[in-house]
Amino acid sequence: MHEPHQGTTVAQTCLVPKNPARIDEDFIPGGTYDMGTGGRYPEEVLRKGVTVKGFWIDRTEVTNAAFAAFVKATNYVTLAEKIPNAEEFPDMPDDQRVAGGAVFTPPDHVADSDDITQWWHFVPGASWRHPTGPNSSIEGHDNDPVVQIAYADALAYAKWAGRDLPSEAEWEWAARSGSEAGMWDDPQAPPNLKRSNTWQGHFPTQNAKQDGFLGLAPVGCFLPDSHGVYDMIGNAWEWTSDVYHESQDQSSKAHVIKGGSFLCASNYCARYRPAARQAGSDDLSTSHIGFRTIRRSDS
Repeated sequence: MHEPHQGTTVAQTCLVPKNPARIDEDFIPGGTYDMGTGGRYPEEVLRKGVTVKGFWIDRTEVTNAAFAAFVKATNYVTLAEKIPNAEEFPDMPDDQRVAGGAVFTPPDHVADSDDITQWWHFVPGASWRHPTGPNSSIEGHDNDPVVQIAYADALAYAKWAGRDLPSEAEWEWAARSGSEAGMWDDPQAPPNLKRSNTWQGHFPTQNAKQDGFLGLAPVGCFLPDSHGVYDMIGNAWEWTSDVYHESQDQSSKAHVIKGGSFLCASNYCARYRPAARQAGSDDLSTSHIGFRTIRRSDS
């Protein structure tokens, strides 16, 4: 899942949870802010005077170990592990009706940078247990963020844990560390000052791995914010509870994902900022989307 350098370029020693099956939390005081400030893309709509109440948020993205504890307790089966239902997907050919998820595979060269099918492929057998396909495994990666998680999977975990998924406004307020800060991290910062796992080099063909990781990093490998929260930017995209109304795809629902991932680069998808947002299709899991949960102070 990740490939650290053997040298000294890794940002810092990664956080090792005391109890891998449980996610610690930190409190985010409430406040009012202008959501979407510092926007770079059209979908980053400015919303002035957004108020959020205080809440508790997971210090890290939900890990493989934590999600495994949920599955063990409930026998839950994720979307990627299910064969698509013919009633829900009547136009899907029978030979494509297989369980799996979307996986990023770096191409040798790119003919058209707008054609994401050059690096994204649906892989039968990909799931949270096998994030990049049936020949991959999470063994030895308990502290990596769990991925290949669809929206319904993230919500099911949150409810089981007595928590919820953050709204987009709550997520962005937490990522801003309770301030109006715009760019939360400089992707060109030296490794010891980086706060996020992003792509260094020319996406999608060249990754210099200057932060020490080719793909996902274990949670808590980079500097936390002022509240002690890790990886709000980079590593894995994170689900929020807000429906993505601007989605052009009317065939399926989409929810807002935030934070960017290890695939965000300065030349492509520069969404390693609190204001950045994107649509995550509810009926597809991928190798770069995970989640974290919150507990509201009045719940």
